[in-house]
Amino acid sequence: MTRRLLILLPLAGCLRADSQHEVVDLITSAATGLSAGKPEVFLEAFDAAMPGYEKLSAAVTALVSGAEIECSIEVTSNQGDDAARALELDWILRMDRRERGAGSVRRQETVKCSLRKTGKKWRIVAFEPLEFFALPKA
Repeated sequence: MTRRLLILLPLAGCLRADSQHEVVDLITSAATGLSAGKPEVFLEAFDAAMPGYEKLSAAVTALVSGAEIECSIEVTSNQGDDAARALELDWILRMDRRERGAGSVRRQETVKCSLRKTGKKWRIVAFEPLEFFALPKA
């Protein structure tokens, strides 16, 4: 019995590592979509039933239509299991306003998000602060 347990322990570590990588891949894909000016790709990472989803969707759509976006993300914390994870991200958002002479705005914030796995897909079910994606005032 002990021998079986020792064989399964490395496998358990691999499964946990896969979940860690899967959620980071989801965040990376969302950020890449945002940087590419594709709000629909960004929003695919989110559960539409998430509190504030409509506000987030409207803000991201306005942001992409009003500015060129560049995202840089560093994962500072990735905790949880194969069903739910909590991430803290150091997110830098650089926005070049499309209006003539409006200039560039840089935001940096620690954002927190909760993710849940439904079936085979991870989705962001909570994100704060949602205001992070608001279009900067002119």
